[in-house]
Amino acid sequence: MTGTTGQPFLKMHGAGNDFVVLDLRQASWRVDPGLARALANRRTGVGCDQVISLEPTERGDVFMRIHNPDGSEAQACGNATRCIASLIFAENGQNSAVIETVAGLLQSRMTDDGWIEVDMGPAYLDWRDIPLAHEMDTLSLDLSLEPAAGPRLAEPCAVGMGNPHAVFFVDDMDAIDIPAVGPILEHHALFPERANIGFVQMTGADAFRLRVWERGAGLTLACGSGACAALVAAHRRGKCGRRARLALDGGALVIEWRAEDGHVLMSGPVATSYAGVLDESLLAARQDPRRSVA
Repeated sequence: MTGTTGQPFLKMHGAGNDFVVLDLRQASWRVDPGLARALANRRTGVGCDQVISLEPTERGDVFMRIHNPDGSEAQACGNATRCIASLIFAENGQNSAVIETVAGLLQSRMTDDGWIEVDMGPAYLDWRDIPLAHEMDTLSLDLSLEPAAGPRLAEPCAVGMGNPHAVFFVDDMDAIDIPAVGPILEHHALFPERANIGFVQMTGADAFRLRVWERGAGLTLACGSGACAALVAAHRRGKCGRRARLALDGGALVIEWRAEDGHVLMSGPVATSYAGVLDESLLAARQDPRRSVA
């Protein structure tokens, strides 16, 4: 894997949240926004929610870089972290790994039932850490939207999980036109770095349905950091305990917000769909083919 021609890749997913994974630890080049957009395109590329690059690191087992379909770089992705952890487990023959991301070091392990659990770190609740454009109570944001169709959306809870989230609680998930309202809320002036927009419908004492409009990606089948933010928001609002099972369009995740240190744990299944080799025509989409690692 030292050149750009014939680059192997894996197609993986966690609860339907799907990724193109490139192992660039021995490569002399890196993914740029142009290549990320080309690979993520579901008609002319491989198609995915995020492009994941594995790079060398001295701080953990691997550095995981995340690109959204629009070419922007994401700080965190819980489901991708779980997928990459499963690859590292297979490499080192152990059931734990440390994944470095832009957001920091993430501990992962295999659970007794074969799921992959990742410690997503602490939930950030201060407006500056999310971040918001100005001071505001993150438990209930002064934000509302009256869509052309569907119910009024108001007073979401804001949570930072290494990336910004706004979580709305709704009575009827199917009444929300997420592709219509998602982009408006993602780009709201209150979110200087844009935001992931979650919609939660409680279905039990410690169970709820979740759908997420992801920043830079749109509506996905699952969002790991969004699931973590949703559990934290639901607990803060008194709607559930510190551990809950979430139903997402692509499958189930279990989220726990630890009381002792404020860290959020996410566990769920991962799968490899297939392996392949990228054609040179796709790799040519790199904006600067000369870009290399020093």
